Amino acid sequence: MNPQTSLRVRLPALVLALQVALLILYAIFVTYDDDANAKLQNNETDPMENSVYSDYPFFADIQVMIFVGFGCLLAFFRFYGFSGMVFNFLTATFSIQWAIIFQGFFQFYYDGKIHLGVMNLLYAEFACAVVLISFGAVLGKVSPVQLLVMALLEIPVFAVTEWAVLKYVRINDAGGSILIHLFACYFGLGVTFALYRPALGEGHPKEITSYHSDILSTMGTLFLWVFWPSFNSALTFKGDDQHRAILHTFIGLSSSTITAFALSAVFNKRGKLTMADIQNVTLAGGVTVGASVDMMISPSAAYALGILGCAACFFGYKYLSPFLARHMKIQDQCGIHNLHGLTGLISSAAGICAILLATEETYGPSMYRIFSHRAPPEGDPKLLELRKLIPGLKAGLGRTARQQALYQLAAIFSTVAVSTVGGLLTGLVLKLPFLASPSDEDCFDDEVFFDMPSHLNGVEVNKSAVICDDVRVQKTN
Repeated sequence: MNPQTSLRVRLPALVLALQVALLILYAIFVTYDDDANAKLQNNETDPMENSVYSDYPFFADIQVMIFVGFGCLLAFFRFYGFSGMVFNFLTATFSIQWAIIFQGFFQFYYDGKIHLGVMNLLYAEFACAVVLISFGAVLGKVSPVQLLVMALLEIPVFAVTEWAVLKYVRINDAGGSILIHLFACYFGLGVTFALYRPALGEGHPKEITSYHSDILSTMGTLFLWVFWPSFNSALTFKGDDQHRAILHTFIGLSSSTITAFALSAVFNKRGKLTMADIQNVTLAGGVTVGASVDMMISPSAAYALGILGCAACFFGYKYLSPFLARHMKIQDQCGIHNLHGLTGLISSAAGICAILLATEETYGPSMYRIFSHRAPPEGDPKLLELRKLIPGLKAGLGRTARQQALYQLAAIFSTVAVSTVGGLLTGLVLKLPFLASPSDEDCFDDEVFFDMPSHLNGVEVNKSAVICDDVRVQKTN
């Protein structure tokens, strides 16, 4: 047992401290929301109008993405399957618990309490997705203790950024291209930059895949692919907005998928398909349509965005990732900059274009519900007229399309800046020596933190030969 990476004291002590703190916070601040509070139910209450019936299906879908989709996707390294899936499980569970508290103070806090309902869980799962995307940048190079600390620090930065951008900047970002994908990407890149390992500059002998690990990772891709329409549409307005979001996401994913197969075959030296492309590039369309997913952009635009996002993601993996690793000390293990960063920027730009082109002729009066910032302010006679057509329409800010486009741009730059700085500072904290960080030699290996099955005891003897064979095969591609 290596005392530098032993979890015997470090992990239990951290978990105990976190659980005690969370238990106290839940006891003091958390109560039920109206739909979960038995005291508020009476003979006039219709149980079928409870929000659980409209919100829980989306929560369940995103649960599958978080725990199965991400978990399997991160298990692509040959000797790191346990760690990829189990560390994802551990980090996700804590992230959701912590996000319920921190987001609750900003979004669900009144009467001195956080009112807990299914929507709290849904928002917390989006925050959890942010942490798991960032985890991809440091996959194989950190301990579970470091991951819990990263989640502990990232969730507050994300929650404050999300609250400030949505409350004060007021942007359209239904699919989370700015607040989820861009934030998670640049936070993760900041962490991996701070944790730069010079010895891994030319790669690592265990940084390889296998037949079975690639199959498991592809299963994760399939789960993410199937449930991504729920991810993009969960927080949109019920009705036609949510309907469009599902349609656009499916079309974008479909076009990025078939484009990924074509690019993979054309750029492979032997004219074959590369599994890494199938596992990652096929998902690009789900991100690229995110910022405009509930808007009237047309199905053809969603299709084009899927192709564009796929191309950016593919060439990012092929050319940009090696450049960042070689010249900018950014060792992005899962290529999150390609799948979430580049596509997030494209999606954000597409969202700005959709905002500039939005007119009442295309949207009708519902334009002021989708683009709430463009609705007339309270007291404006036009608002009274619009409320006759759309009951309950909230007063807006009276912004023009051009003004809102500038606010969207400001949100992009501020989110990237805050997340990058937050990631760098978090990375510096994770370098503390008592957080069980694995050595360079022990990276990408389950044996550092797991008791391995007895039938694998002899595998280590042949590991070097297996690695040499895999490296030789990969170089021929």
